[in-house]
Amino acid sequence: MGKPRIYMHDVSPRDGFQNEPVFIETADKVNFVNALSQCGFAKIEATSFTSPKAIPALRDAEALMHQIERVPGVQYTVLIPNARGAERALACRIDEANLVMSVSETHNRANLRMTREQSMAQLGQIIEVLEHAPVAINVSLSTVFGCPMQGDIDESEVLRLVDNFARQGVTRISLCDTTGMAYPSQVRRICRKAKANYPQITFTLHFHNTRGLAQSNVLAAIDAGIDRFDAALGGIGGCPYAPGASGNACTEEVVHMLELEGFDTGVDLNRLMQVSAMLPALVQHDVPSQILKAGHRLVTHPAPAFISEIGQAQQAAI
Repeated sequence: MGKPRIYMHDVSPRDGFQNEPVFIETADKVNFVNALSQCGFAKIEATSFTSPKAIPALRDAEALMHQIERVPGVQYTVLIPNARGAERALACRIDEANLVMSVSETHNRANLRMTREQSMAQLGQIIEVLEHAPVAINVSLSTVFGCPMQGDIDESEVLRLVDNFARQGVTRISLCDTTGMAYPSQVRRICRKAKANYPQITFTLHFHNTRGLAQSNVLAAIDAGIDRFDAALGGIGGCPYAPGASGNACTEEVVHMLELEGFDTGVDLNRLMQVSAMLPALVQHDVPSQILKAGHRLVTHPAPAFISEIGQAQQAAI
């Protein structure tokens, strides 16, 4: 019997790079995405077709998508905020459109400058634009597990929004811990409810490591039957409208853990670590990844010289 399969999605080229104050040159982004494409991911979130004025760090979305080398078996997804963004993205041979709104009314207004009802209407317009195009549609629901301004989120509101998009034919939904407020028993409970009520939906879980619980939450979600996860290489990223929310779950740390726990992620960890080592130079600062600093748990180091000297002295005494 083979190992249980977990599908990993790396979101660092979009969710990570969009927060960087220094613009990463297009050629460097292309090389980075190409390197990620060789690691064995099921999906890569490559960029965002948001207005360049809103997110200048990703103003080269078209150029990036036209220049990357597509690898069979890897889906290339992009964030699309509105109908205009959908039209731009369709011209770039995307595999999936990722649409975003918050379950928290306060966070949605802060992040998207509109009410949730307005967001649902706008996303409905995008779905209409895309429904006859050869692309998949994923809806990412932010602040599912808590809002830093509202506190706990009513789980019935999460299911209400899932239901809204399920009725429009959406079959892929991401449940996002935008602020790092999720905890394992909560994750397990919400995932089980979502899967039981909407068996036709493929759910992805998106965790942040703000309070150090990302990997515990991944295991809790797996226990509830989830097999798809977003993560960002190096643990970079974060939401600018979520006070205190640090980076995403770290891809290489999640892959490392899942391998040790007997899961098949399809990701080449050694190759992934080489790509992760590119990040500090690209973003011009250190990254949160602990495994990048420490290496795989079975990376060994030379013993201190005095140990062999002690052994030699004991042999001489005999």
